[in-house]
Amino acid sequence: MKSKNKLIHQQLLHIAFDPIYAHPLPEGHRFPMLKYELIPEQLLHEGTITQNNLKAPLACKDEIVLLTHTAAYLNKLHQQTLSQREQRHIGFPQSPELTQRELIITQGTIDCCTAAFETGVALNVAGGTHHAFAERGEGFCLLNDFAVAANYLLQQQQVKQILIIDLDVHQGNGTAKIFENDSRVFTFSMHGAHNYPFHKEKSDLDIGLKDGTDDNIYLPLLENTLNMLIEKVKPDFAFYLSGVDILETDKFGKLKVTMQGCKQRDEIVFSLLNRYQIPCTVAMGGGYSPDVRTIVEAHCNTFRLAKDIYGLS
Repeated sequence: MKSKNKLIHQQLLHIAFDPIYAHPLPEGHRFPMLKYELIPEQLLHEGTITQNNLKAPLACKDEIVLLTHTAAYLNKLHQQTLSQREQRHIGFPQSPELTQRELIITQGTIDCCTAAFETGVALNVAGGTHHAFAERGEGFCLLNDFAVAANYLLQQQQVKQILIIDLDVHQGNGTAKIFENDSRVFTFSMHGAHNYPFHKEKSDLDIGLKDGTDDNIYLPLLENTLNMLIEKVKPDFAFYLSGVDILETDKFGKLKVTMQGCKQRDEIVFSLLNRYQIPCTVAMGGGYSPDVRTIVEAHCNTFRLAKDIYGLS
């Protein structure tokens, strides 16, 4: 086992990224799209990564998307026939470029899975679009990249049991609904109880947190729960949605987790998965602190920790 770990530690951290991730939005839009440009810039600037770590995905093929999403919905995205109401629910105005972006992000998550089998962990600069259902999008989510990637791994018989760890402050309602009758994918969402979405679906395990939950409550609860789940579910692959909207500075989060607490959260997840040698694909999820630098710093901590804990270059 030591020789295997030594081999893994010599490999590059795979980060899925394409400039299309930073899609232009109408002026004043509340979604901080700029973060997708700033995260890799910061990591490159400080020397945490090099250009060799950044891998540009292709667009996900329709037949792979259709393992999860309905043909009618995918056709609307391709043909630009989403109604005004459907666009409002998603929160973005439709465009061919936006659809292409979503397909590239989704393939980025799949590519991360392939890399994670070799290195233990891989990260997508975007993704974690957990509010997308099979037949519709909502909450800034068009395609559910974790669900598409999970179904692809199962269809290819690369894994038998998947654990989705969703620590965005908002419940992963689309993911929960997609896998509600599939025992091969265990969905765990730890989120604000009194936050969007106000109608919540039923994950395999939901932990709804009270407003004002701080580090002292959040971190032990997560560690105990994740230890229990790994023993119970016995996953051979994990997806981790590392949203930073749990921060006390977040405009919509309602929790009181500090920057250090958010970093410790990532450390708990990575350390446990690494200890049990469960490959993990990570996507960034949400973050709405008023200062985009706070969002970027919290997300960059996830990349720094992944590199350090897994001993990658």
